[in-house]
Amino acid sequence: MKSISLNPQKLLVVLAILLFSSSQLKAAPSYNAADAIKTIMSYKVSASSVVARTVAEEKEMKAMAARTAKRAEMKMILATATSIYDEMDLEDSGLSRQAFQSAWTGYYKLRKKGLLRKSSVLSICDFSQSSSNQRLYVIDVRNRKVLYRTYVAHGINSGEEFANSFSNKMESCKSSLGFYITTKTYTGINGMSLRIEGVDRGFNDNAARRAIVIHGATYVSQRILRKYGVMGTTFGCPAIPSEMTTQIIPVVKNGSCFYIYYPSKKYLARSQVLNS
Repeated sequence: MKSISLNPQKLLVVLAILLFSSSQLKAAPSYNAADAIKTIMSYKVSASSVVARTVAEEKEMKAMAARTAKRAEMKMILATATSIYDEMDLEDSGLSRQAFQSAWTGYYKLRKKGLLRKSSVLSICDFSQSSSNQRLYVIDVRNRKVLYRTYVAHGINSGEEFANSFSNKMESCKSSLGFYITTKTYTGINGMSLRIEGVDRGFNDNAARRAIVIHGATYVSQRILRKYGVMGTTFGCPAIPSEMTTQIIPVVKNGSCFYIYYPSKKYLARSQVLNS
C-alpha cells in the first residue's frame, strides 16, 4: 500500500467539501457560509500537526528498517565466516575464530565498497599468536583453501615473543592493527617488497608515511628461532621469510585485503572498517 502524503491546504479543501455536503443534507435554513469557513480554519493547526507527526513517523520507520537490515546483514556475514572457518578447519591451524570473523567482516565491507581490486585473496596476520608460530595465513577465498602459511614478524616495540602494543605514530617502531589494501611492488634493500595502504583511520592510516611494507627478512626464519629462541622483529613492517617473498607477494599484490589482528577491545569497538 502506498503512503499518503497529507498536505494542510488539501486537507482544508476536503473539510470544506465535507461540511458543505453535510449542510446540504441537513438543509438547515440557518446555514451560513462564513461560519463554515471559520469552522474549517480552526482545523489548520491540527492538520499541520498531523502532517509533522506523519513525517516523523515515516523517518523513524525508515531508520528502524535500516537498523533491521544492518543486523540481518551482520548475521549473514558472521554465519558465512563460521561456515568457512569450520569447513577449512582453520582452528586446527591455530587461527583463532575471532581473528577470522573480524577479518571476514572487514573483507566483506571493503569488497562491498568496491575497494578491493583482487577479492579472491584474503591475508590474515594473527598477532594473538606467538611469533614462533606460522601466524600469517594467505587464503584463497573462492576455493576456500590456505595457499600459504608462514612466519611474520612484528615491530620491535610491540613486544618480544608476543606482540601486545600497537601504534599508528611515526617512528614508534610498532606494528599497526587493522585492514590494509595491497598496492604495487618495488625492489629495495630487502629485495622484492610490497607497499600496503592502511585504511583503518586512526589505527594504520599512517602506514605509507611510516614506510610500512611487506618484505622479506633473513631474521624471520626457523634458523633464527632455533639459535635465539625468539623470532626477529622489525621497525613495524610485517616481514616474512626471504624465501617466501617471490611466492606470496605476486599472489597478494595489486588490491587484495591484508589484515593484522589482535584481540584489542579498543580496536574492535572503534575500527571504522569493522563498524561502518
